[in-house]
Amino acid sequence: MLKVISTLFLVILTSLFFFPFEFTFLPGFNTKMIMAGMGLVLFGINMARGGRGSLDKGVFFLSLLAIFVSIIGLVSVTLNGTSDFSYATYIISMWVWLGGAYFVVQMIKWRHGNVTIPLLCNYLIAVCVAQCIIAFAMSVYQPMKTLVDGFLGSHGYMGKVDARLYGIGASLDVGGMRFAAVLVMIACMCIRGNVLNSKLAIFAYIAAICIITVFGNMIGRSTIIGLVFVVVYVLYQAFSRKSEILVMNLKRVGVTFSLVAVCSVFVLTYFYNTNANVHDNLRFGFEGFFSLAEKGRWETHSNEILKNMYVFPDNIRTWIIGDGYLENPYDIDPYYIGPKRGGYYMATDVGYLRFIFYFGLAGMIAFSLYMFYAARILMDRHPKYKVLFLFVLLVNYAMWFKVASDLFLVFAFFLCADRELDTENNVSHLPHSFHV
Repeated sequence: MLKVISTLFLVILTSLFFFPFEFTFLPGFNTKMIMAGMGLVLFGINMARGGRGSLDKGVFFLSLLAIFVSIIGLVSVTLNGTSDFSYATYIISMWVWLGGAYFVVQMIKWRHGNVTIPLLCNYLIAVCVAQCIIAFAMSVYQPMKTLVDGFLGSHGYMGKVDARLYGIGASLDVGGMRFAAVLVMIACMCIRGNVLNSKLAIFAYIAAICIITVFGNMIGRSTIIGLVFVVVYVLYQAFSRKSEILVMNLKRVGVTFSLVAVCSVFVLTYFYNTNANVHDNLRFGFEGFFSLAEKGRWETHSNEILKNMYVFPDNIRTWIIGDGYLENPYDIDPYYIGPKRGGYYMATDVGYLRFIFYFGLAGMIAFSLYMFYAARILMDRHPKYKVLFLFVLLVNYAMWFKVASDLFLVFAFFLCADRELDTENNVSHLPHSFHV
């Protein structure tokens, strides 16, 4: 019983990191910031204990890249005379994520002893499944929604949204982006031979894919991008590792997926026809599929809006250093006298374009290299899971065609693990370090 309670506590702790939010009674501070503070204190304590904590050169150079990104952002903000420091302080954001991740991973280490890549993936999968179930429960059971809204103080991508399914800190495309990354993790876990020997494990992972795909898409339709990468990942594994065992495993997964998918369709059909909230959320989450079935063409409201968001700079200066605005200047700058457009700056939510408008091609390229280097560190540390981290990186780049956010929190989670975790002896020589 104690193990169950401690595991449940760690799932909650992981969720507070992966889907941070503000409490109603603690405005101005989200759960990520709180855990970052505790993580950095814990890291300092471990360093004071005879060098049990250490900063690897990989994280050191990654920090230098984050500083470089911040400097480019600061130059853009300074030269343009703006007050939008969104990415001019990215080095702080990086270490807030690392601090929070370090605290959670150390808690997991104290519970399990050794922290493997599959173990960390399983915690993220459990968190995403729980968030989807909570979001669904809130849509069909009002007392549940009242309970969550009572302590959930944040709005937007970290909290409450109108006319949309949301979890506890999981909402909009930022939440969808994280769901998409976790879907890739599930695919990776399903391909592993030792997992496929367990029918229960196969069923659990397939059920997780279905739950996250369906309800995650109702929260943020960018979740579907993760499913696309899952299909690509499975096909890649099938054609790059031609073996009878792999083929047999893929068939086993395929059969299980078909059975779970059929059952899910029956359940969702029932709620679609009997519950107005589920009806509306399903039509929103899978608007393109409904449009294809009813009109014969793929059509979504957000895609039509997105087409109008591809607005490019009209001068060389903006292309090089940007305009120093990421957010809508009318919300943050009382002295802004430029064109008034709704939403974000220049009325675009496209990630790549928002980065260019903020700190130019120089900043966008530097930030892209920063994300690449974070993934490269993990690919070098854990060659067994190289494809996993590569696909998470590709999910990040693909998402930038739709939204300006990043998946560094995923990389931060694994950066706090030890290099030796996936060796045969599964023993780490530096259990309390950012060892990369």
